[in-house]
Amino acid sequence: MRRTPASRARCSTASRSWSKLSWVRFAPMSISCMATGPESGGALYAPMLRPPERGAVDGPGIVRASTRPRDVASLCAVTTPAPSAFPIAPLLPEIVSSLAAHPRLVLEAPPGAGKTTQVPLALLDAPWLGGRRIVMLEPRRVAARSAATFMARQLGDEVGGIVGYRIRFEQRISARTRIEVVTEGILTRMLQDDPELAEVGALLFDEFHERHLAGDLGLALARDVQASLREDLRLVVMSATLDGARIAQWLDAPRLSSAGRSFPVAISHAPPRRDEALELQVRRVLVEALATHPGDALVFLPGQREIARARAQLEAALPEGVELLALHGELPVDAQTHVLQPASDGRRRVVLATNVAESSVTLPGVRIVVDSGQAREPRFDPNSGFSRLEVVAISQASADQRAGRAGRVAPGVALRLWPESQRLEPQRRPEIAQVDLAALALELAAWGDPSLVFPDPPPAGAMGAAHDLLQRLDALDARGAITQTGRRMLALGTHPRLAAMLLAGADANGKALACDLCALLEARDPLRPLPGSPRSDAVAARWQALAAFRAGRTPPDAQRGALAAIDAAAGQWRRRLRLDAAPPASAPAHALGDLLAHAFPDRIGHRHARDATRYGLSNGRMARLFDDSTLRGEPWIVASELRFEARDALLLRGAPVDEAQLRRLWPRRFVEADETRWDPERRALVGMRVSRFDGIVLDARANGRVDPAQAAQALSDAVGLLGLDVLPWRDGLRQWRARAQAVRAWMPELGLPDLSDAALLATRDSWLRPAFAGISRLDALTPQAFADALQGLLDWGQRQQIERLAPARVDVPSGMARAIDYAIEADGTPAPPVLAVKLQELFGLADTPAVAGGRVPLTIHLLSPAGRPLQVTRDLAGFWERTYPEVRKEMKGRYPKHPWPEDPWNAPATHRAKPRGT
Repeated sequence: MRRTPASRARCSTASRSWSKLSWVRFAPMSISCMATGPESGGALYAPMLRPPERGAVDGPGIVRASTRPRDVASLCAVTTPAPSAFPIAPLLPEIVSSLAAHPRLVLEAPPGAGKTTQVPLALLDAPWLGGRRIVMLEPRRVAARSAATFMARQLGDEVGGIVGYRIRFEQRISARTRIEVVTEGILTRMLQDDPELAEVGALLFDEFHERHLAGDLGLALARDVQASLREDLRLVVMSATLDGARIAQWLDAPRLSSAGRSFPVAISHAPPRRDEALELQVRRVLVEALATHPGDALVFLPGQREIARARAQLEAALPEGVELLALHGELPVDAQTHVLQPASDGRRRVVLATNVAESSVTLPGVRIVVDSGQAREPRFDPNSGFSRLEVVAISQASADQRAGRAGRVAPGVALRLWPESQRLEPQRRPEIAQVDLAALALELAAWGDPSLVFPDPPPAGAMGAAHDLLQRLDALDARGAITQTGRRMLALGTHPRLAAMLLAGADANGKALACDLCALLEARDPLRPLPGSPRSDAVAARWQALAAFRAGRTPPDAQRGALAAIDAAAGQWRRRLRLDAAPPASAPAHALGDLLAHAFPDRIGHRHARDATRYGLSNGRMARLFDDSTLRGEPWIVASELRFEARDALLLRGAPVDEAQLRRLWPRRFVEADETRWDPERRALVGMRVSRFDGIVLDARANGRVDPAQAAQALSDAVGLLGLDVLPWRDGLRQWRARAQAVRAWMPELGLPDLSDAALLATRDSWLRPAFAGISRLDALTPQAFADALQGLLDWGQRQQIERLAPARVDVPSGMARAIDYAIEADGTPAPPVLAVKLQELFGLADTPAVAGGRVPLTIHLLSPAGRPLQVTRDLAGFWERTYPEVRKEMKGRYPKHPWPEDPWNAPATHRAKPRGT
């Protein structure tokens, strides 16, 4: 790690030394004080952060030792559950002692066990903590606020005192804060800014089973810090539904499990009826459940859109007096607090929730769960270049966790809105395997240690694409090291594309416009096409709708609520940039596109010379417009959203760009050079003088010269275009490749290279291009030179293994060596190898010949003396015993000059006819 711990150390904002500690123990409607140090069971006690003063109050509900009991009793207005009421309570001493002996721990505890709120409190007085802070990672903002509030209430304190939280655009902490609940991006910034974490004694990763990318990154960074800088830093991974054994092995940590306290939950399935929309299905199932079962109901839906639709259906269908509530991450804090508290008047409740209610938050009184079986989770969307939320089926672990919410207070019922026959994936797939990794690649470049180890490694292809994008954004240099621009982008805490755009504003007005675009790109489309009106693919139309909304005029095709959310998000970005400028009321023609070009440098497009609806993109691909596109005719555009298709991508959203601005910003991307290309019509190489902007060919003219230094690359490119069949294959070489592929499939432990068409084409520059050196025509490549290049992919030892394990020929009892035919199926698997041989050549052979060290028997095609098939078998002994007598009877008269002995076991094998006179 390229950091100096001393340079990262920060001064403590609160003293860690005091002679005596005063403690206040809170329980329902009771309180007791102690004048000396902490007792065991730290969950029950709140340490004072300053030396005690007689009778003084340190904050709401936090009392220093006093001889006046009435002062203490008067502060017991808040009733909270006693920590001993939580199922995890008996395990807390073992957790504390385990961390005293080992700096890492994996803790498994079912929902409702109390791990989120009781474990941090239990660790507060651990001797190894030494008065330092505990930082707990909570994946969701709702859960972070809820956990901090609950712990503060247990201590009789307010949020921001001993317990605080930090989430995006919001924080409540103070100098007194000892437990800090943070969301995932916050933890990453803490580790990047101060790897030593001198004032932090423990990092707790709650709900790790959700496997968010930022959570995986945070744990990998923390593990690296612990190994290289802070051996005393404690790491605790907590979850309800986690592959604990695998994570504990990866982390080299002890593993503890807590038994939950739950009531039985009856699970039934209520699949949708034919053509029944989800909101109608929810209404039908929920109304019946409320009439049949007691308690409140919790309905899991994918997102806000589905919650709004279900709410519209339920408002008139629910029994009178039932309170209908929503719970999702975008709710105001007071609305979230209201949902998480019991109804003051005792009314029944129905809560429509996203998967924020799946873990870490407790909804009192729920005995009915209605589960849609769906969730919105991030998936990389190549259309937009970002990870977008998509509706996907939940895992079995999530379904079990959701059902468990019905059994927290009493026996309950879980109604699943999918057929019982439908099988779910056992565990949620980690985000690292299915989202855009540009932000991760930038974080790793800033960390400076490429050997960082993850629970699941990032896919190589996705990381390669991320590095390519970051280099286009000037966030990484050619060596892959982070640039100064990349560090500034990282500090903004958003996707690198958006960060590049936010940094691109030349003045206050430009930066404010970038904030608007950032909010628009992160949000759902605020425009809905009106019947009969053409679709709009212009980003400008969205921004103009936002400007009109701010002026008090909402366009008829715009959604007012969506524009309000976008306006609020843009305001948050202006505050994040410390920008005092008001949002602009108008923008020049190319202003939006010029800013978007910084976010999408790979999607800048130039109009095709012969087709005004087609554009060459700077990433080398082509894109087309809708026939009625408002961008038609623009010479330069930038695409903020594309739908990728087999031939040309379809532009869904974009803006015009000023060429002069492109030349000012990126002069080095405009180049003119001599190139050698493959002309598919002439099937020959041609020399060209080419002008380019990145991957866009602006102009190309023949210059009549073929550069020998470029010819090999051009021929290699031609093979990529035309396919491998244009190369000079010989039958023996095709068989050799099939043999090598077969051995690779049969014996993967040998680690032979992949010789499939896809692999050979993908790597052709490394093995084929050198063979084209000195020639300028495809047909000038000799069969021998091609064979040498292909077989050179295997070293001498590997080629010998092919000859031994998949021989081209096999000796048969007649004394002849007969060829074995190898083939590869369309799916890439090897077909059974075939030995075609005359029946008389195998007399006396009982065992079926095999290859691959005896693993794969040959399929024997037994031929007549005329070479026609008689029988196909992989059981030669069975053929001689059961089938040969019938074959002999039929063939003896047809081929009398050839031997057909009654006893094939002891007859001499031969490839000839019988001698004359026999």
